[in-house]
Amino acid sequence: MSKSCSALTFAPAAEVAALIKRGEVSSLELLEHYFSRIDKYDSQLNAIVWQQRNEARAQAKAADGAIRRGEDVGALHGVPMTIKESYDVVGYPTTWGRPDLKDNFPQHDALAVARLKKAGAIIFGKTNVPYGLADFQSYNEIYGTTNNPWDLARSPGGSSGGSAVSLAVGFSALDAGSDIGGSIRNPAHFCGLFGHKPTWNLVPPRGHALPGTLAPADLSVIGPLARSANDLELALKVMAGPDEIQSNGLQVQLPPVTKKTSELRVAVWDDDELAPVAVAIRDQVGAVAETLSKLGANVEPTARPEWSAEAMHNTYQCLLNATMTCRVPLETFKELLTGTAGIDEFGCSSEEQAVLARVARFRNWVQYNEERTKIRWAWHNFFQTYDILIAPIMSTSAFAHDHRAFSERTISVNGRDQAYFTQLFWAGLAVNAYLPSTVIPTGLESENKLPIGVQIIGPEYSDLITIGIARLLESEGYTFTPPPLFP
Repeated sequence: MSKSCSALTFAPAAEVAALIKRGEVSSLELLEHYFSRIDKYDSQLNAIVWQQRNEARAQAKAADGAIRRGEDVGALHGVPMTIKESYDVVGYPTTWGRPDLKDNFPQHDALAVARLKKAGAIIFGKTNVPYGLADFQSYNEIYGTTNNPWDLARSPGGSSGGSAVSLAVGFSALDAGSDIGGSIRNPAHFCGLFGHKPTWNLVPPRGHALPGTLAPADLSVIGPLARSANDLELALKVMAGPDEIQSNGLQVQLPPVTKKTSELRVAVWDDDELAPVAVAIRDQVGAVAETLSKLGANVEPTARPEWSAEAMHNTYQCLLNATMTCRVPLETFKELLTGTAGIDEFGCSSEEQAVLARVARFRNWVQYNEERTKIRWAWHNFFQTYDILIAPIMSTSAFAHDHRAFSERTISVNGRDQAYFTQLFWAGLAVNAYLPSTVIPTGLESENKLPIGVQIIGPEYSDLITIGIARLLESEGYTFTPPPLFP
C-alpha cells in the first residue's frame, strides 16, 4: 500500500473511501490504525464506550477482498466509523446512558445504521452520551465522563460528545449523532468540527429511540458529524430518504446551491438579550459574515423573522419539555406530576407554562404545535428574502465539567452568570421550526485556545444549501484543526 495510514489520521471520510476503492490503502490497515490511536489516547478521553473489533476486522477483510475482485461498492465502502451510543446496532447495547437499560441489546440495526452499512461503512464502536441524551456534557453512571480533547477539564459537548471527540482525535473517519437541543451542533462547536442537524424527519430515526418506540419524536433529528463539509453531504445522502412505510409515494430531491456568492442574501443574528453571547463567539459570527460579504454576498445584520424571539423560544421550550419527558421512566414522570400540582395552568407565567409542559395534556400540545406552525410559516416567509441565517450555536466555548444538579449550574458569559439551559435559545432557532443547520469550525478563541463554531441555518429541506455554503467557507479557511494534545 502506497499511502501511510498515519497520514490519514485526520483525513476526510470521502478521501479515505476514494483511497480504499483505488487500492491505495486497505480498510483493515486503516481500521488497525484507528484501534492503535484508541489504545493510545482514549484512557484520557473516554470517548469510545463499546467496540466490536473482531467483527470489524472481518468486515474490513471482506471489504478489501471486494476491491481486489473489482466488485461494485458503495459510497462508504470499507470506511471505519464510530456512532453515537443511542443508535441501535446489533451486537452493541443501546442504553442512552441509563443504568436501567444497560442490558438492552437490540435485535435489529437502526435504519440509518443499515443504510450506512449498505453503503459499505464499517461501524466498529459506540461513543459516549449523557443520561437520557439530555445535557451539554457527556457523562453517565454506566460509562463515566468524556473529556474535551482541547482541554481535558472541559466538556466536549452533548449529547453527541463522544462522537465529536472520536472525530477530533482521529479515532474514526466519520460519525453520526442526534440533535434535539443542539446535540450534534454543540459538540461540533466545542471540539472544532463540522456537524449537520437535518430538516426534521429527512433522516428517518427508526432505531434511534427507546426500546419499543416506532413513532418519530417531535423536534429530534439524527445526522452526521465530520471533519469536512463534503463528508456531511456524503453521509447525509446515505442516511436520508423516506422510511419504508412512506417509500411508495415519497422521494427526496434536495436542492443544491445554485446561486453565485454575489447573489446570496445572508442574515446575521449574532446576539440576543434572551441569551447573551460571549464577545469571542459574536466576533466569529461577524468574521463569517464578513467573509461572505467580501465574496460579494449581501449581508443584513438586523434581519429577523416577523415573530418575536421570546415567543419562538417559549414555544420551543414547551415543545421540548413535552417531548423530553416522554423519554423518562414512569417513576420520574410521577415525580414531575407531583411537582406541578401547585401551578395554576389557566393563569401562569411563561416560565410556569414551560414547567407544566413537562406533563402537558394533548390539548396543550396542540396549542404549542399551532404556535410552532405559525412560526414555521414566519421562517418560510423570511427565507423568501434571505438564503441563510448565520448565528451562534452556544453563548460560550467549551466550559468546565459541572456535574451538579441542573438547577445549580450556571455558565459565565462576559463575566455574568446565566442559567445553564439559557444556551438552548440558539439551538432552538432551528429545532423548533424543523430547519436544517450546519455548524462550521471558525478557529480558536484567543484567550483559552478553544474551538468556536458558527451555525448556518436555512429553510426546510435546504440541507444541501447550508452544507454547500459550509463547503464554500471551508475553502476560505474555516477548516478542521486537530487538537495539539493528540497528534
